[in-house]
Amino acid sequence: PGNDFLGWLDLPEQMLSQVDAIAARANEIRANSDVLICIGIGGSYLGSKAAIEFLSPAFEAQRKPLVVFCGHQVSSDALGDLLDFIADKDVSVNVISKSGTTTEPGIAFRVIREFMEKKYGRSGAAARITATTDPASGALRKLATAEGYATFPIPEDVGGRFSVLTAVGLLPIAVAGVDIRELVQGAIDAKKFTSGSDLSTNIAARYAVARNILFRQGKVMEVLASFQPQIHFVGEWWKQLAGESEGKDRTGIFPATLDYTTDLHSLGQWMQEGSRTVFETFILFNKTRRSITIPSFADDGDGMNYLAGKDFEFVNDKAFKGTLLAHLDGGVPCSVIRVEDRSAAALGQLFYFFEKTIAISGYLLRVNPFDQPGVEAYKKNMFALLGKAGTEKQGEVLKKRLMDLGI
Repeated sequence: PGNDFLGWLDLPEQMLSQVDAIAARANEIRANSDVLICIGIGGSYLGSKAAIEFLSPAFEAQRKPLVVFCGHQVSSDALGDLLDFIADKDVSVNVISKSGTTTEPGIAFRVIREFMEKKYGRSGAAARITATTDPASGALRKLATAEGYATFPIPEDVGGRFSVLTAVGLLPIAVAGVDIRELVQGAIDAKKFTSGSDLSTNIAARYAVARNILFRQGKVMEVLASFQPQIHFVGEWWKQLAGESEGKDRTGIFPATLDYTTDLHSLGQWMQEGSRTVFETFILFNKTRRSITIPSFADDGDGMNYLAGKDFEFVNDKAFKGTLLAHLDGGVPCSVIRVEDRSAAALGQLFYFFEKTIAISGYLLRVNPFDQPGVEAYKKNMFALLGKAGTEKQGEVLKKRLMDLGI
């Protein structure tokens, strides 16, 4: 099941031929924009957000142009704040949707399109809007053709949560200044250690098998824990990849993320002594970009001179090792994924590794890892409650149910 959505397997090699065109469009945007607004939801934004946070300086004021995201929520306050923020800035837009009819990005794009056309005129706005969409059909493809937007295709055999290495992810990542050829090459390199049936060399399969052994022993939740803030949104991307691929047919490993050492001071107690239905995967850097040394003070009022001369990486490593031992002693099975550094190549490897792992893991769970039928349930209810044509009767039924619930 799902074999018609395996395009991501050989996608990295195929994308090498498109990298230059994507980079060229990104350079145009970088040259004339203070801000790129990416409009998309789910797989249409999480991968690029993860890459930008992983590879960029920590603070938005350090980034130019700034890549911001909308259309992944329904909030007048958030969208209004965005409109205020971009009022006096040069703006480009990347609207990302295979169909062009998904509600959240669709209504956000209407507002942003109106802003762009008022600011730049219809033709001027069109020159600043890029649509990443179905290569041949759909509402967004039709609009892009009519208005003259630049376009990039979403491959028909690649699902949204596996699309970070298509133009969906690569264009905004390139606008942020990342070498996307290096990113794609990293994914190509990852095939070397994620292929074959030997678990001693195929680490994606080994990880998938370990996850499923633990699941069958009653460990129904996996926590992906990191010790660097730059990994946070990789975890958010991973949660969609794992949750949407595996959570069906009343089965699936529940994916959660924690940011250490921060969350050791909030959820650390639960991890140590809570319900023993969890296993933990640590994700670590072998090398950071910078190293800051702890200074010495003569008064030593805080008693920390014993750490003077050590760097933050030394302390962080001991925090990880202390946490690992404590959680093992507390009955939490643990494993470790090590990433070489904060480079585009390393991130490309990590993206492909996780995609391969979750695909294998889904099949071990006897589900189709590439569909998401449950996502449609809320959409059907929402459309009926909104009064979409053809849903009136269902809307009345749902309104009565809500009244009975007191909502």
